[in-house]
Amino acid sequence: MSETPDEVLDASGMACPMPIIKTNKVMKSMQPGQVLELIATDPGAPSDVKAWTSRTGNTLVDSSHEGEKYIFHIRKAG
Repeated sequence: MSETPDEVLDASGMACPMPIIKTNKVMKSMQPGQVLELIATDPGAPSDVKAWTSRTGNTLVDSSHEGEKYIFHIRKAG
């Protein structure tokens, strides 16, 4: 992992679109530049997160896949 996240959202077991809905809600309460760690198990999460970040202007810092978990670090846009 590149840096310590400011918030962690575990969306394991949630199906699309819930991980993105929850991510959007948490990101609204964060300050610009802060990083959210999103943990998801939905196989559609990688493409959903990529589309959501490009649409919202937030930055996908990195992503990884560990077992059935997808882990994303997303920086809130300034």
